Amino acid sequence: MARRTASPTHLSARSNDPTVLILTSLVSGSKHGWALTKDIEDFSGIALGPGTLYGAITRLEERGLIEPLPVEDRRRPYRISASGRAALTEAVREMRTLVDTGEQRLGLRTLARSVGCGSRIIGSMP
Repeated sequence: MARRTASPTHLSARSNDPTVLILTSLVSGSKHGWALTKDIEDFSGIALGPGTLYGAITRLEERGLIEPLPVEDRRRPYRISASGRAALTEAVREMRTLVDTGEQRLGLRTLARSVGCGSRIIGSMP
């Protein structure tokens, strides 16, 4: 596999990377800090501390991957930008490649794959 050179919009293809988690949360709609923390914990089981969350938000904003929205009741919501959506798409595809390779090497096979939604049923085949 070819090695990637880092670009300002390239994300780490790790499912526990705060930037990936934040972008994944924002794909479903704009959120402020606390709502991001809650959503991320709900879908991933990972609790981001304030320093980690706001440090990642700052980096994502500087890279143009998220955009701040007007303050609402003392809270600053954020939304994913077009560049952020593209970067997340690339990271998810890289993770999919890793999962596919891992399944293949472990001898796992895909029993069923739903078209369009990406859900799968995985199990060992005799």
